[in-house]
Amino acid sequence: MCRRYRLLLDEELHAALDGKRAEADVASGDVAPTDMAAVIANNRRLKPDVFPMRWGYTGASLVVNARSETAYERPMFAESMKKRRCLIPASWYYEWERRGRERVRYAIRLQCEGLMYMAGLYRLTQTGAQFVILTRDASPDVAFIHPRMPVILPREAMAEWIDPRGDGQALLREAVLSVRFGAA
Repeated sequence: MCRRYRLLLDEELHAALDGKRAEADVASGDVAPTDMAAVIANNRRLKPDVFPMRWGYTGASLVVNARSETAYERPMFAESMKKRRCLIPASWYYEWERRGRERVRYAIRLQCEGLMYMAGLYRLTQTGAQFVILTRDASPDVAFIHPRMPVILPREAMAEWIDPRGDGQALLREAVLSVRFGAA
């Protein structure tokens, strides 16, 4: 589920990353696990800011997604669910439908134009910040392609999601389910 997404950096994200971009080599275009990507999180003053982060929690294996239904309970994600939630801007994400030996790639995005914001978690390590994307059961529109999809938050829930004082579990229930797709 969601092991590739596309981000076409707009002027606002370019400006926010300006001082950070040179040192981090943030991906623009298709983003894959272990790539450095633009992620929105709170800064030290609890104000939203854009940061370069590496996609995937590293350890014994690479973990790029977390189930939203169990993230509060899993030791790997519980601390981040409480204190370090983030948003991953994306133009769309990719999913592959299996048709026997053939795989058909779909680009999935919101019904409206513009960026979508996937709910995520991050952690700080000695080598830098790492993030994962939260997933949920797929909407009926795309369930035939894959049973899971990223948690996509509505714009009005974005600030509360990254605020550690916000009710993360309630916000996950407000996730967007209406998406549009087409063969990529």
